[in-house]
Order: sequence, then structure tokens, then C-alpha cells
Amino acid sequence: MADPYQNNVYHQGGGDSYGTYGEGGGPDGYGYQTDYPPQEEDAASDATEGHDEEDQMYEGEYQGIPHPDEVKAAQRAARAKARATGSAVSELEELSEQYEDIMEDCGHGKFQWTLFIVLGLALMADGVECFVVAFVLPSAEKDLCLSNAEKGMLGLMVFLSMMVGAFLWGGLADKVGRRRCLVVALAINCVFTFLSSFAQGYGFFLFFRLLSGIGIGGTVPIVYAYFSEFLQMDKRGEHLSWLCMFWMIGGIYASFTAWGIIPRYGWGFSMGTEFQFHSWRVFVLVAALPAIASLVGLTFMPESPRFLLENAKHDEAWMILKQVHDTNWRAKGQPEKVFTVTHIKAPKTAEDEFIEIQSATGTAVQRWAVRSLTLCKLVLKNVASLLSAEFRLATLFMAIIWFCMAFSFYGLSVWFPDMIKHLQNEEYVSKVKIHHRERVENFHFNFSLENQIHREGEYIHDKFISIELKSVKFEDSLFEDCRFEDIRSTETVFKNCTIRFTVFYNTDLREENFIDCRMENTTFEHNKHGCHLDTLEENDVLIYLVSFLGSLAVLPGNIISALFMEKIGRVKIIGGSMLISAGCTFLLFLSFTQAAIIALQCLFCGVSAAAWNGIEVVTVELYPASKRATAFGLLNALCKLAAVLGSSIFASFVGITKAIPILLSFAALVCGGLVALRLPDTREKVLQ
Repeated sequence: MADPYQNNVYHQGGGDSYGTYGEGGGPDGYGYQTDYPPQEEDAASDATEGHDEEDQMYEGEYQGIPHPDEVKAAQRAARAKARATGSAVSELEELSEQYEDIMEDCGHGKFQWTLFIVLGLALMADGVECFVVAFVLPSAEKDLCLSNAEKGMLGLMVFLSMMVGAFLWGGLADKVGRRRCLVVALAINCVFTFLSSFAQGYGFFLFFRLLSGIGIGGTVPIVYAYFSEFLQMDKRGEHLSWLCMFWMIGGIYASFTAWGIIPRYGWGFSMGTEFQFHSWRVFVLVAALPAIASLVGLTFMPESPRFLLENAKHDEAWMILKQVHDTNWRAKGQPEKVFTVTHIKAPKTAEDEFIEIQSATGTAVQRWAVRSLTLCKLVLKNVASLLSAEFRLATLFMAIIWFCMAFSFYGLSVWFPDMIKHLQNEEYVSKVKIHHRERVENFHFNFSLENQIHREGEYIHDKFISIELKSVKFEDSLFEDCRFEDIRSTETVFKNCTIRFTVFYNTDLREENFIDCRMENTTFEHNKHGCHLDTLEENDVLIYLVSFLGSLAVLPGNIISALFMEKIGRVKIIGGSMLISAGCTFLLFLSFTQAAIIALQCLFCGVSAAAWNGIEVVTVELYPASKRATAFGLLNALCKLAAVLGSSIFASFVGITKAIPILLSFAALVCGGLVALRLPDTREKVLQ
């Protein structure tokens, strides 16, 4: 196969598996121009005009504090000295140190902040996806006539599809490219989110949400791997933590837009009886806006130069690094600074990594099939390498931490709102009105009945016209010569009743509403088909308020972790936050009111946010560039599996006992926190 870089000049020593890109350079294969090109006297930046050298003196000089530039220069000198010793530094470490030097020269500025916003929107889209089904389900279950089993399957599919997406796109990002995979993943999410908003049947809606979840599932592993490779060592922990804040913004965005759109039933249209587009479908479309915005922004962003260097695409990597350097220094008012890198060492690509059919008779389909099969093998080989002797312990520790944290966090995230609903239901049931042995004759019911039980009643020649029956139960009652017309019902039951000479016209009462009833000369005419939206009950503002407060409570944890990630260290933040969260769970034994549960949810979410930030930063730093997205995708997929288990187990104990969910979450958090304290400190570690 022809070498695409055959026109470039490479210098390669015997036995060295790294090629040298460019001409000239020092003994370590990493060259800088010794001096900047000569500048004209009046070519100085406008930003420095009118300032003399004394104005620019470093404030800490009088206090004996070294200048940050001096610290970086000392670190760079130490790394160069280590490289000069030869055998003490591996080739991978040498490349990593060289790349760190380049990123320090490029600085942190306009380019990173632009990428921060673009990737933040992608992370925000992931946060929104976790809330969409929960918000639309109360309306969608009526619009799509969903049973309890179908509702459970829809909620389950969200996490299962995101689990598949995290594993798939994380593995591909290390072989195909961070930016390319992220663009395709977001495009899939946008397309199938759009289609799901128009799906009229449960099957199509479930299928489209499944594919949408597979797309958005790839954002988290790719975003962190992608952004980390544009950050220098002393900025990495802090700015990756700031990036985590966009997940919280996604939750707030979803809560606000759901509250503002879903209860507005006039925001929709219909085409006959077959096609209905209600307000909850509008919300599904609006929820896709962060993904669309990120997709547009990514069209202006380059590929990760570290990924390109890993795949021997030296020219492209050099041009992107120069773009980063020039963008940052131009924005800082120093356009005269020149990108001084003249050559970069990078690994050579194995010639047998991508197999192509060389035969002239091979078709395009055959070549595509071989490439796809080879790519799958490479991805699986990369996944298997995470269990090699070099990474086995780190992968095991991180798997335990991710699983324990997700099991508790997502389990309690479901348990909190379910407990609030349970308390609301208990309060509602306590206010039920019981009517015993009432006799009503020749009466016209033109008002709705709600939360009532009628026992051994007699209703003779009565009319129930254009009313709603909400949580009404008739037991051992007699209906004779009555008429039910234009009736809408919710949780209404006739049990062991006798119904004679009665007409049900245009009602939604079906066979399942009548339990052990005796009917004589009773007719059902023009029954309502399908389901209907309940405009009164299904969209309690508390649903949105609880999600909003839970998302907002993450803000303090995000800020604290970002400010102290470099000072305290990732390990202490993860371990400390998980152990504090474990302590918070015991306070749930004292929660007997809705307000107490909401307050404890906010406390738990705030502390957990710091742990999540530390976990994500450490995951990025523990693995080399060739395995970073794969490892993150595998661990994030495990996280989604733990979320499914946690939410299912915790929800099953709502209304039965609080002890088991509390003890399970406590045990998981303590286990994860103690394991986290055994992790290596990666603060001063050059990104491999």
C-alpha cells in the first residue's frame, strides 16, 4: 500500500518504532526554533503599547513565589532531561511529554473556550436525554395507550440504548476519530429524535427512541477524551470539571422547557383522527436543540491532533496545533508569537491494521465489508487490552467505582420522586369521601365526581352527562334506568354492582371497569376508542420542580470540585464525596414529608456531583490516547447497566420499606469510596 506521507522527510534510527516528522531538530527528535523570527520595532502588539517592562513585573517576585512560566520551564527541563537519559523513558512517555510541551506553548485561550462550549452542548444533550422520557411519559401513556409493562419498557430502553451507544462509539472513537464519531452520533440522535416526535404508535416510538439513545450514548466518552487532548496538564482537572456542569444545565433546560410546553395542550395540531401532534411531542423536538447546536458547532472544530499523531497523520496534526497556537495568541493580543515546532515524533501505523481487497474484481461492497470486519476486530482487541496486566487493576478499580456510584445515584434519583408520589397518594387517599347506602332518584349529575367511594347505593332514573369520574369506586350498588353520556374516567371501577336498563353512550368505560357486575338489558353505544390526555392530573408541576431542584443542586458540587480538583486531588475528592454521600443516605430515615425528601435529594445530588467530576477526570487520565475513549465508553456502559439495576430495585420498594434502598445505597457508596482511595494520584501525570 502506498505511503501517503512519502513526500515528507522522515529521519528514523535503527530499531526505533517512532518516525520523526519535519526537518532539523534536537537530539530528542522534538525541535523548536531557538529564536523567534526578527520583528520590526513597531510590530509590537497594540495590547502592549504604552506599557514598560516595570509595569509587567510579576507580583509574586517580591514574595519569593516563582512565576508560573518559570515553573513550566522547570517541568519542561526535567522532562527533557529524563528523555536525554534514554532507557528510563519509554517511547509512549516520550511522545506524551513532547505533546504536553506543545500544548503549553499553544496556551489556554479562545480555541479551548470555543471547543468547551461546543462539547458542552453535546454533554447537555446527554443530560436532556435522561429526562425526556420521564417528562413525556404521563402524557404519552394516554396518547399512545401504554400499559404499565410498555411504560416500564420505554424507560428501560433509554438506559439500555445509551449503554450500547457508549460502548460502540467509545470503541470507534479510538480507531476512526473523536470528532468524526461525535458528529455521526449526534446526527443519529437528532434524526431519530425528530422521527420519534411524529411516531403515532408505541412500536415506532420505542424503536426511534432506541436509536436516538444509541446516538446520544456516545457523547459522554467522546466529549471527555476529545476535550482532554486540547488541555495542558495544569488546566486539565479544573476545565474538565467545568465541562461537567453542562450535564446539570441539560437537566435544568429539560425541566424548564417541559414545564413551559407540555401542559400547554393548544400547542399542537391534528390531521383527522389518525395523526395527533400534542404538546409533549413539541417538547421532544425542543429537547433536541442542544444536540443540533453542538452538531453545527462541530463542523467548525478540528479533529484531535493527539488522535491524528497516534495514527501517523502528521501533517494534519501539525496544522491543527498551529491553528490552536495562533488562535489563542492572536486573541491574547500577541499575534507576533510564532508556532516554533518544526517536527514531532509519532508512532508509525501498522500496515496490516486496515485490510483492503487489492483484487481488481473486488466490489465496493466487498471492500466495505472487509474494512468493517477489520474495524470490529480492532475495537474488540482494544477492549480486551483493558484487561491486560498493565491496565487490569486500574480497570477493575474504576469499574467498581463507576458501578457503585451509578447504582446509588440513579437508584435514588428514581426513588426520590417515586417516594414523593407515594406520599401524595397517601395524602390523597386519606381524603377520600365515603357514601354509604345513598338513594338517588331522578337526579341529573352535571358535576364531576372525584376521590369517592359509594357503597350499597341505589341510583334510579339518574343521568350522568358530560362529567369526569376520577378515582371513583362504586361497590355493591344498583343502577336502574340510568344514562351515562360523554363520560371521561380515570381509575374508576364498578365492583359487584347490578346494572339494569342502562345506556352508556360515548364513554370510555370498558369491560375492565366492571368487576363481577350483573348487567341486564344494558347497552354500550359509540364507545370512545383509543386514549385521551388527562389535562388535570398528569402534569403536576411538582414533577418538574423536583427535577429542576435536583439539577440545580449539582451547581455547588460542580463549582467546589472544579476549584479544588488540582489543589486537593482527584482521589480525595472522589473518596471523600462518596463517603459523605453515604452519610447523607442515613438522613433519609428521618424523611417523612415531601419537603424533607426534596431537601435531602438536593443535598445528595450536590455532594454526588463532586464525585462524578473526579471519576470522569481520573478515567481520562488513567488510560493512553489509543485506549482512552474505549475505556471511558466501557465504563460508561457499565454505569448505564448499574442505573437500570438501581432504578428497578429501588422503585420496587417504594411504599414497602425505606430501609433496603437506604442500606443498599449506603453499602455501594462506602465500597466505591474506599476503593477510590486506592487509586493513583494523576494530578502531575502527563496525559499519555
